[in-house]
Amino acid sequence: MNRKKIMQILTRTQGAYTLSTDSQKLDINTIHHFLAHDSYWARHIPRETVERAIKNSLNFGVYHGNSQVGYARIISDYATIAYLGDVFILPEHRGQALSKWLMESIKSHPQLQGLRRWILLTADAHELYKAYGWTALATPDRWMECHNPKVYQG
Repeated sequence: MNRKKIMQILTRTQGAYTLSTDSQKLDINTIHHFLAHDSYWARHIPRETVERAIKNSLNFGVYHGNSQVGYARIISDYATIAYLGDVFILPEHRGQALSKWLMESIKSHPQLQGLRRWILLTADAHELYKAYGWTALATPDRWMECHNPKVYQG
């Protein structure tokens, strides 16, 4: 079964802002620019990699009018686990509780309910995520990773 066909598109409004899971609305130029130039976690990421990640994720876009001002994506099996990544609100739109609205929308998404585990990585937004149920790893000695922080550097 193709999950893209059964995925419910959600749209919400808050003042002058709209949040949508419609991947057709995403501004890939804005997403790529932020990730490649302004993020600490995906600096130098190729556009083709961003496009492939978007294609294979549940995407949440935040818009002011027709301009994309925020983004997050979920990688999940929709049964047991979800990974939250690439979360951002553009600097000129911060301070308006958009990240909280984005997190509430993600955590309440109907197809992300009943999961056994949610995971994410963050260097600077611990307090935001704690408000939505994330904690430090209870058993960090059980976790392993293969991490290549220079994968996008020429």
